[in-house]
Amino acid sequence: MTAEDYKTGQILLIDKPLEWTSFQAVNKIRWHIRQRFDIKKIKVGHAGTLDPLATGLLIICTGKQTKNINEYQGQIKEYTGTFSVGGTTPSYDLESEVNETFSTEHITEALIHKTTEQFIGAIQQRPPIFSALKKDGKRLYELARKGETVDIPTREITINEFEITNIDLPKIDFRVVCSKGTYIRSLAFDFGKALHSGAHLSALRRTKIGHFSVEKATSIDAFIKNLEME
Repeated sequence: MTAEDYKTGQILLIDKPLEWTSFQAVNKIRWHIRQRFDIKKIKVGHAGTLDPLATGLLIICTGKQTKNINEYQGQIKEYTGTFSVGGTTPSYDLESEVNETFSTEHITEALIHKTTEQFIGAIQQRPPIFSALKKDGKRLYELARKGETVDIPTREITINEFEITNIDLPKIDFRVVCSKGTYIRSLAFDFGKALHSGAHLSALRRTKIGHFSVEKATSIDAFIKNLEME
């Protein structure tokens, strides 16, 4: 592709690596496009944040395609991952350490599968305090790291599909298809409570956004290598 192709607009499907922020992925790709074609300025943005501890599909738009970012963000998404039962963390994932432990002796495979039914359809979900949402102009995670307590209202999200793919306690593997605005970390926390125990998210991978699949995505390194050959 040429510089003009990127300015006109491209949709790049990137498989975000573990521990990278979505912002870092966008910056890396923008920098290499600018360097390759000697462009001073080009718009590059992503259509839906992935947490640093998550991997998988990141839609990155360039040039005029950035106008369509909201459209892509609004599409349904598919995730696979792992809940770890028996303990909760303040961030609902592995960003923070386990702060409470719970019994798991009563948890059976039948109870796990039955509990998923509570989360199918339109449900109320409370976003985690360790999130980029804003309260009074400040990011919630900034308040959380200061130890401040914040009242976060619930909001309606939709879980289209919720499938348990493997059980090897304390690990529960899952696949979820859900609406925009769903926090899988919150789902992990709520699922643990519904099991009369506790849980946190220990692995997460985004596999689809709308009709886009991670199977068609490329790594950042592969994208850069191909870019240099253009």
